[in-house]
Amino acid sequence: MKMSVKEFAALCGVSARTLRYYDGIGLLKPAAVDKYSGYRFYDGDSLVRMQEILFYRELDFSLKSISDILSSPDHDRRKAMEEQKRLLTLKKQRLERLIEALEAAQTSEQGGIIMNFEAFDNSGYEAALREYAAEAREKWGGSEAYAEYEKKSENYSAEKQGEIISAMDGIIAEFADCMKSGEAPDSEAALGLVKRWQDFITENYYKCTDGILSGLGEMYTADERFRKNIDRRGEGTADFMSQAIAAYCR
Repeated sequence: MKMSVKEFAALCGVSARTLRYYDGIGLLKPAAVDKYSGYRFYDGDSLVRMQEILFYRELDFSLKSISDILSSPDHDRRKAMEEQKRLLTLKKQRLERLIEALEAAQTSEQGGIIMNFEAFDNSGYEAALREYAAEAREKWGGSEAYAEYEKKSENYSAEKQGEIISAMDGIIAEFADCMKSGEAPDSEAALGLVKRWQDFITENYYKCTDGILSGLGEMYTADERFRKNIDRRGEGTADFMSQAIAAYCR
């Protein structure tokens, strides 16, 4: 089986641009490239790998995480499929709870007001933030950056903290818009956003050197808690932001 980029993209339900990007980052290489025309071709093995990639994307895994999983010598496709099924089942259950909440709102005697908010419970994410704060204190509590952060933030009012979080979310939204507009992670627009992000951290938390910024960029995709939060603005935003930071710090 030999398929052109157009045929393979149509069969998998992705764009040719996505295939070029996956090729560029080494996630999905074409099975063959014509040495004269440069045309890329895919085969049956490409389909198998793409299926795995798409399943993981449905589960909100970052591209870096997917690449690490698929390139691992211990990767067992059968076991991976079992785990994917388990995770998709959990995702299905949550969607069913949301549908039930919506149906309850439609029939509510309170004018559509949902009286049960369990389906929207965000306590898990908030708990993850507290957990990360504890981890950060344990790992970096003795560092100059952490000491500066504690000194700056100890006098922040709830209103000030809210303003900072809102401003931070605004910059993340701009990263998402930059990605959606088709800009590359190393484009002038993306690198400009990275500079604003670095300056924002320095102003509100601690002096964000290029070394610290580089580490943060890696953490945004390596730590699922950060990746999921950033990707609320659009799937792939964390990957885009991480790649832009890496390009900026090179």
